[in-house]
Amino acid sequence: MRRAVLNVVGLSARDLRSGVMPRLAARAAKGSVAQVRPAFPAVTCTAQSDYLTGKQPSTHGIVGNGWYDRTLSEVQFWKQSNRVVLAPKVWDELHAKNPKLKVANLFWWYNMGTAADISVTPRPVYKADGGKIFDIASYPQRFKELLKRDLGDFPFHSFWGPRAGLPSSQWIADSARWIEEHEQPDLSLIYLPHLDYDLQRFGPADPRSDAARRDVDKLVGDLAEFLEARGVEVLIVSEYAITAVDRAVPLNKVLRAQGWLELKPEDGSLTLDTFNSKAFAVVDHQVAHVVVLDPSVREEVRKVLLATPGVAQVLDAEGQAAAGIKHVRSGDFVVIADDHSWFSYYWWEEGQGEPDFARCVDIHRKPGYDPVELFLDPAIPAVKLKILWRLLQKKLGFRMLMDVIPHDATLVKGSHGRRPTNQADWPVFITERSELLQSPQLEASDVYHALVRHVLR
Repeated sequence: MRRAVLNVVGLSARDLRSGVMPRLAARAAKGSVAQVRPAFPAVTCTAQSDYLTGKQPSTHGIVGNGWYDRTLSEVQFWKQSNRVVLAPKVWDELHAKNPKLKVANLFWWYNMGTAADISVTPRPVYKADGGKIFDIASYPQRFKELLKRDLGDFPFHSFWGPRAGLPSSQWIADSARWIEEHEQPDLSLIYLPHLDYDLQRFGPADPRSDAARRDVDKLVGDLAEFLEARGVEVLIVSEYAITAVDRAVPLNKVLRAQGWLELKPEDGSLTLDTFNSKAFAVVDHQVAHVVVLDPSVREEVRKVLLATPGVAQVLDAEGQAAAGIKHVRSGDFVVIADDHSWFSYYWWEEGQGEPDFARCVDIHRKPGYDPVELFLDPAIPAVKLKILWRLLQKKLGFRMLMDVIPHDATLVKGSHGRRPTNQADWPVFITERSELLQSPQLEASDVYHALVRHVLR
């Protein structure tokens, strides 16, 4: 039997009991549900790397969605090379056991240069004039054009940003159908992110988030039924759950107030100087890596962080080792937010030298994850007209900034990254073969072994 793993981002046991996801709830009731102790940090790249390698960040090196590269003195976020994951992946073991097994990786991260037999991933084309064309990459390369021919262009603006929503997940589901019809993989890994967006925008308890739950329930239900009708066993897994937050903690502002943050004046803005700062923070939802380049202030930095409202824990090297995150890519301190807080990357005050990328969707230049990119600035009158004007400027060949993102971290109502204390807010693993779970509670790294058992037995 062939298998497909549907990665339903943000799905929790609480969602299954919500009453608005009847098809997923029925699948859970029919089969077995294991709660997954969240990866640490509970963010996309780390969780997926735990699942695909069976290791922790201390071994595979994915300490977050990004980190500070000490050789380049640069913050690197959302890189795509599979080679940054420093451990063998599930397809490596499967190929070693059976070289004829065919694995398809559809939109799970670090999907370029992978040894999976088939891969599809978002990948913009960066032009020499500074322009950017939204596109995908695939292996084999011919699949890119074939998918676009049959499904249309990937709706990139629906994958992230203020328009993030159902169309991107629907396209990925359609691409999974296309791959199944044309290639019949033995194992398909399928990433479905839609639930992630509104739960971060509005919070998990907001009635508006129920619409996303209903959309995902239909999307997953339809895809699962299609696959099962073709003899494919469907497994469902999630990476983390979203919990409510009401406070954004600007760690870089805290460090700047102590005189430890060095800023570079650049064309009227202030950007982070990662060469000469004594200490700075690389933030990632509810977890931050604080880099201390001046050892003389190390202990003082720790004390200031511990005294900062919204900070629950500060892990030194010993604490990081115990948490499985001690690695050369980790910060000198790993900082964990409390239950209702998350970390913003901001280091400036309103109107005081904010960088040009602050009000844009720019996942690579910001030294941290910025969920405010999910919103349009409510302070801009007729913001959609401004967007149209910016698009016209772009079409006419002018350089422009799509500067429509607010600078208001209070808009964000849901986050993840820390391990929630309530197990109802943990991710889940759903299967019809309970004998292959071995336990009703899995460590994140155990998901790897559960996947291998399902494929090889």
